[in-house]
Amino acid sequence: MKTILITGGAGFIGSHVADLLLEEGHHVRVLDNLEPQVHGDLRSRGGRPDYLDRAVELQIGDVRDKAAVEMALAGVDAVFHFASIVGVGQSMYDVERYTSVNNVGTAVLMEALIKKRRLDRLIVASSMSVYGEGLYCDAHGALQPGRVRSVDQLMRKDWALRGPDGAALRPLETPEEKEVVLESVYALSKYDQERMCLMLGKAYGIPTVALRFFNTYGPRQALSNPYTGVLAIFASRLLNGRAPLIFEDGEQLRDFVSVHDVARAAVLALKAPAAAGRVFNVASGRARTVLEVATKMAEATSRRHIAPELTGEYRVGDVRHCFASIEAARSALGYAPHVDFDQGLAELASWLEGRTASDRVGQMRAELAERRLTL
Repeated sequence: MKTILITGGAGFIGSHVADLLLEEGHHVRVLDNLEPQVHGDLRSRGGRPDYLDRAVELQIGDVRDKAAVEMALAGVDAVFHFASIVGVGQSMYDVERYTSVNNVGTAVLMEALIKKRRLDRLIVASSMSVYGEGLYCDAHGALQPGRVRSVDQLMRKDWALRGPDGAALRPLETPEEKEVVLESVYALSKYDQERMCLMLGKAYGIPTVALRFFNTYGPRQALSNPYTGVLAIFASRLLNGRAPLIFEDGEQLRDFVSVHDVARAAVLALKAPAAAGRVFNVASGRARTVLEVATKMAEATSRRHIAPELTGEYRVGDVRHCFASIEAARSALGYAPHVDFDQGLAELASWLEGRTASDRVGQMRAELAERRLTL
């Protein structure tokens, strides 16, 4: 039995990882500040999430607090570093908070681990957002686009990525070797987290693995956070009898993966000998349009009469297409997605029954528009 710390472990993904670790007989400790944007007033009430297993040792504290981090690390054999503020749009104006929690919080954790000197493994949660646009190809083969959609193009509602000849590029599965193109402060902070952990892990002999999570969905998502995963945002709208709002034309391609598959990948990364020092995509390996996903979400929640609404707007920091190659994770981790998308949506819809959500999407759109972060 190991003692394993999960920073941010009271959240969506971390709590599912905790469940799997408990099943394997480990002692699980969580350090979490119960961020109000995610957990509402839970912290002020001195509570804990009802879904967090009672066997989990919960320490309420901030990852930027050196004393709290050192206390949480006492006797720990391995660490999952999931503490992070999540959201592309919000990161473009709430810059100090995102940088403080994500970047500085990781620095505080790493300094504490350097002092600790012994750790079996560190797994850090990164994000698909570090890629910017995914991999594409034209008539001459694969290429890695950078900032290729100009403001003029976006104002014309021409959403496609185009090559020098004006022809639309074809999206491909994105492997880990694709160059990083950081389009948001959130993406910058996640890349900083993974690089800092891998760099210092190598320097101090801490076997470290970075996992780039793609669009994760499932039970326990924060339904009232308008900057969380897109399926949770769609669910919040639908629960309030409102249409899911979709930027651009809804034909953007994304990779949606069940939280159960993500949690299994994280636990596999804890044990796989060949994983140390590497970065892995964690995804379904299947591309779906955002419009398709919104429509399926409405059907799964018995609200098929509520059609998605296309805003025709571009949100600064968004990319057109990005979906994953998962061959590296298959090979090194033994990972394979098990949850079919329709099955996963049915589970999410079942979990949503009887729940309420504060629909704050209008507030989010107003905040972005005020700062000219939508076109």
